[in-house]
Amino acid sequence: MYFLKQTLTRRNSFDFHNLLKAILWLLLLGILTIMFFLQQGTFTTQPIFAALSSVEAPERIVYRSEQTLKARSGNSWQVILFKNVYPNRVNSLELRLLGCSSAAKLIHSHPLLVTTSANKVLTAKDVFLEDAPAPTIGQYNFEEILPQLPIEPLLISLPLGGQSFIDIEVPAAVVQEWHEIGAKTLS
Repeated sequence: MYFLKQTLTRRNSFDFHNLLKAILWLLLLGILTIMFFLQQGTFTTQPIFAALSSVEAPERIVYRSEQTLKARSGNSWQVILFKNVYPNRVNSLELRLLGCSSAAKLIHSHPLLVTTSANKVLTAKDVFLEDAPAPTIGQYNFEEILPQLPIEPLLISLPLGGQSFIDIEVPAAVVQEWHEIGAKTLS
């Protein structure tokens, strides 16, 4: 009887050990699978609708919309539209594009091209003509362009020089957010 009890006890602990080991392997496999799909960009998130981002001072409010979008080349770019709203001053509306360090160097003296689905091409000047914080960051004046944009998918083309561009497709939902930001006021 003692031998049988010892055998069952050892067998139960052995099964528990194998079960724990199998659970840990499955957990590791699940984590690796999720990391793989995230790296491939299979899981995408819906853009977060724009909201009051920050109050930097009593006399200024900043509204912004921020997404990470992939260029056709495969690199990810942060696309941030922000509006500074001041009482008694001219407001600013700018689009900032931030590429990873391996992204190509932007030519700041060339304008950003925004192409609608009707092939209408609009241009925006880079406000970082001389003093960009990094070669992969561009910031463009969007005050005149935004009112002309239809709420539909767009193509943003970042200048690399000559006829080379980095193309980023912007979904209609993001353009809708941009229009909401553009309509924000101080009150």
